[in-house]
Amino acid sequence: ELECDALCKEKILQRVLRNVNSQLLVVRPDLNVAAFEDVTDQEMQSGKGMHFSIHCYKTTTPLAGLPVAFSVQVEGKSYYMCCERERGEMIVRFKEGQVPKEINGESNIIFFKRTFTSCCSKAFKFEYSMEQGMFLAFEQEGCLRKLTLKKLSKDEVDETMKISL
Repeated sequence: ELECDALCKEKILQRVLRNVNSQLLVVRPDLNVAAFEDVTDQEMQSGKGMHFSIHCYKTTTPLAGLPVAFSVQVEGKSYYMCCERERGEMIVRFKEGQVPKEINGESNIIFFKRTFTSCCSKAFKFEYSMEQGMFLAFEQEGCLRKLTLKKLSKDEVDETMKISL
């Protein structure tokens, strides 16, 4: 009996995403930016662009990690995270729209969720499903800590990829 390779959505977790400096990931579609920021309690309650839905999919290959997709609500609109190649570089973007219930084959919205290190069960790293060794991370750009994709070599530990849920 052949197993279906399509990814089927299993559950959705509501979370904020924090980096190693305890900053929250905030998406600002109007500025086309997703960056880790220091957030006050008051801003947190209004929750604009920082309360993520993590869509978990069933998998037939659990060793790769749990397949997940990210979406976020900003001013009544839903945006999903995806990766696109632009001028030879992989860029993380948020596009308006819904995350599909089923995904056939490869998808530029799927990341594999893995524990960051074996001793740290609360922190994770997220590998881009279409490019092995590329992980979500943050990169200092002026005063911004922008969400980006970064290459990780096998034995390396990179704190910029550490994301707590």
